[in-house]
Amino acid sequence: MAVRLTQPLTVANVIGDVIDMFSPSVTMVVRYCSNQVNNGYELMPSAIVSAPRVEVGGEDMRTFFTLIMTDPDAPTPSDPIGREYLYWIVTDIPGTTAAIFGRELVSYEIPCPVIGIHRYVFILFEQTARQTVLVAPRSRRNFSTRDFADSNGLGLPVAAVYFNAQRETAARGR
Repeated sequence: MAVRLTQPLTVANVIGDVIDMFSPSVTMVVRYCSNQVNNGYELMPSAIVSAPRVEVGGEDMRTFFTLIMTDPDAPTPSDPIGREYLYWIVTDIPGTTAAIFGRELVSYEIPCPVIGIHRYVFILFEQTARQTVLVAPRSRRNFSTRDFADSNGLGLPVAAVYFNAQRETAARGR
């Protein structure tokens, strides 16, 4: 079952570019208004201007999670010299609740792809305890999900999902 859940992440090189192979063990549902994020689906930039609602599963509210949103294709998919660009970090999310009940460590930044199709990745980690992830990264540019997870003792992800977005031209917006 884990292979079936991670296969789209492997095919899109999310596993490899952003995270290592993992076994999904917690449910995570990401929604921008009525649009649920599913692996590989495309969302228009006009639909992602506000932070999404992120619902987290888990055993109970005594388990805490960290949510990270990055773009591994910054500034362009053909030359991702800014890989990864950090868009959002929320920590201390109680299990069985939503990201709004966590602590925003890095505020949500509106994704604005300029060139090419970008992958926007949501990664969920289980924390060892509450308030174990305290220090925000120094920069959004050249962020490393792996390094951040390592330095905060987060281990491998427990869930991940990504969507695609590209610049919304006047013709595409009609």
